[in-house]
Amino acid sequence: MKIRQNKSKYNVGKNIKILRNECRLTQEQVVCKMQLLGVQLSRSYYSQIEMGIANIKVEELLALCIIFDCQITDFFKGMELNSKEF
Repeated sequence: MKIRQNKSKYNVGKNIKILRNECRLTQEQVVCKMQLLGVQLSRSYYSQIEMGIANIKVEELLALCIIFDCQITDFFKGMELNSKEF
């Protein structure tokens, strides 16, 4: 299952980048750690996730929770749903 990003409203990638920087990791280091956890992706694809261009799979988010030692909700900080959108 993939989570579709919307660069202007629901950019999970922005929070992923913040968490990565807080952990003082490079994109390459994160990708290596993800591969060790069995999640195969390239650094360029990971970069697209951070930029909000590529969608992210749930399994990738779960691996990032382990790498960043965070909760799944941390990826959605600062995002609010507007009931008028539904």
